[in-house]
Amino acid sequence: MLAMRAPELHEALRNAKADGATHVVLDGKLFASDRLGEETLSVKGEQIDAWYSGKAREPGGNVQAVMAPDGFPLWVSDVAPGSVHDLIAAREHVLGALYWAASQLDLPTLADSGYDGAGIGVLTPVKQPAEGQVLDVDTRTYNALLRSVRCLGERGFALLTGRWRSLRHITTSPRRIGDIVKAALVLTHFEHGRLT
Repeated sequence: MLAMRAPELHEALRNAKADGATHVVLDGKLFASDRLGEETLSVKGEQIDAWYSGKAREPGGNVQAVMAPDGFPLWVSDVAPGSVHDLIAAREHVLGALYWAASQLDLPTLADSGYDGAGIGVLTPVKQPAEGQVLDVDTRTYNALLRSVRCLGERGFALLTGRWRSLRHITTSPRRIGDIVKAALVLTHFEHGRLT
């Protein structure tokens, strides 16, 4: 019931702009789980457990979130299996609305380098070139500014997991992770007086 009260993405973006936000922050998190058993094919064509994250080296579900510039979580996505990369999960759940926000609301999105190539309106750091080349001073300054502004927004998941112990390790079906995180988001909005 609580998960059904979670804000819709376009509504969350409109409210952020109305509250004076100059940008939003996109981030993803793997919520650990101890239930497995769903197989899928990897990019290399091998059988893998869909809920196992090779990056985190543990099973869980990938949830994407949009945060306010101060780190308050505004919206969370449905869960994707842990084996799904952040950029792929973002394409499925959130990027279309972020493109809309950038073009219609003048509300760009800041993201980490895991979202490199996400598209117009999603600003990511420029990666270090290969073969020992060094980024020019303007690009290094851009990266430093982007990271310093984005870091505050990445506190949203810490706010949720710090307050709601049930998010630290989920023992139910990983498919329920999205609903549990959405319920925690609704309760967090209620505690901070942001429910409309």
